[in-house]
Amino acid sequence: MARPPGRQPASGGKRGKRAPASEGPPLGRPEGRRRGEREAERPPGRRAPSAAETAAAQRAGRQPPARPDGALPDERVPLVLEVTPGPDYALVDCGDGRKLERYGPLTIVRPEAQALWRPALGAADWARADAVFTGDTDEEGLGRWHFPHAPLGETWPMAHDGIAYLGRFTSFRHVGVFPEQASHWSHMEALIRSAGRPVRVLNLFGYTGLASLVAARAGAEVTHVDASKKAIGWARENQAMARLADRPIRWICEDAVKFAEREARRGNGYDIVLLDPPAYGRGPKGEVWQLFEDLPHLVATCRRVLTARPLAVVLTAYSIRASFFAIHGLMRERFAGMGGRVESGELVIREEATGRALPTSLFARWVAA
Repeated sequence: MARPPGRQPASGGKRGKRAPASEGPPLGRPEGRRRGEREAERPPGRRAPSAAETAAAQRAGRQPPARPDGALPDERVPLVLEVTPGPDYALVDCGDGRKLERYGPLTIVRPEAQALWRPALGAADWARADAVFTGDTDEEGLGRWHFPHAPLGETWPMAHDGIAYLGRFTSFRHVGVFPEQASHWSHMEALIRSAGRPVRVLNLFGYTGLASLVAARAGAEVTHVDASKKAIGWARENQAMARLADRPIRWICEDAVKFAEREARRGNGYDIVLLDPPAYGRGPKGEVWQLFEDLPHLVATCRRVLTARPLAVVLTAYSIRASFFAIHGLMRERFAGMGGRVESGELVIREEATGRALPTSLFARWVAA
C-alpha cells in the first residue's frame, strides 16, 4: 500500500494508488482477444454491449446488502495521524502548489495542489533538488522528470524502518511509496505483534507492497492484490530487496472487488483488511471502478471476509471531494453489530521547514474492541 495524494487507478492498486491521467496510470489494460475472435463468438444480429452498458450491468451486481443489525461501533473523530521528518523520508518544504521532499539520498520536487501557502525556503534550496516532476509528456518512463544536476536511473535504494525497497521515478509523478501511510503501517504492525496468534492480512490495491512487507515482517501471512502486473512486479522486487523472500506473501494480479467477492464465497477469512482504492480506475479485464458508487459494496464484502476474531479494517481515500465523515459514516454502518470502534480523520505529513501540516488523504478504520 505504498502511495502521496492521487493514486493509481484500477481495482487493484495505492499507488493506482488508479485515476484521471494527472493522478495515476491505468492499472492494467483490458486483456481482450483479437477483434475477429470476439465477433465470431457474438450471436448473429446481436450487437456488442457498450462500455456504459457493461459498467451498468457490473454495478447492478455490486449493490451493498441491507444495513446490518446491531448498534453502531463507538467512534473517535476527528483523528489526525501524522508523519514527521526522519532519516528515510522528510517533507522539507511545500507551497505554491509544489512540495520539496527528501527520499533517502535524493531530494525531489513534485506537484501538490493542497499546498496553498507560500514556500518557507528560498529558491536556492529548491534549485538543489535532484529530480523535478515536469509532466511535460504523456510517455511512459522518465520523460516526465527533469534531472537538473546529473542523470538518474529509474530506481534508487530506499528504506522504511529498516525495510529496504526501491524508490522509482514513474511517468505519473509517484515514486513507489506513499510515506503518509506509515501511520497505518505502524498501527497494523502493533496489532499483529500483540495478537499472540497467527494473523492473516488482505491488502487490496496493494501497489508496490510496503504495507505487505511490514505485515510480513511482523509475522503475518499476507495476500497482496493489485490489478497492475507492473505494480506486482515492483512489489516482488521490493520483497527480494527487503530480504523477506521467505515470508508468506501471495501476490495476486486481479481486480480487487472480484477477488474479495470470490474469497467471501469460498469462506476464506482475514484478520486485517487494508483497502486503498483510487477515485477511478480499471481492472486487468476492463472492470470499472468508481469510488463513490462501488465503495459501499466493497466495504460490505470486506466485512464478509473477516475471521471470527478480526482485528481491523483500514480504508484510505485519496483525491476525492468529500469529508472524512462520509467514509466514517459508511464504515460505522457496515460494521454495525461488530462492536469495536471506527476512527476517522486525515493523514498528514509534518513539514521540516516550519512544522506546517500537509494534508494528504482521508481515512476511516474499524478496530476491534
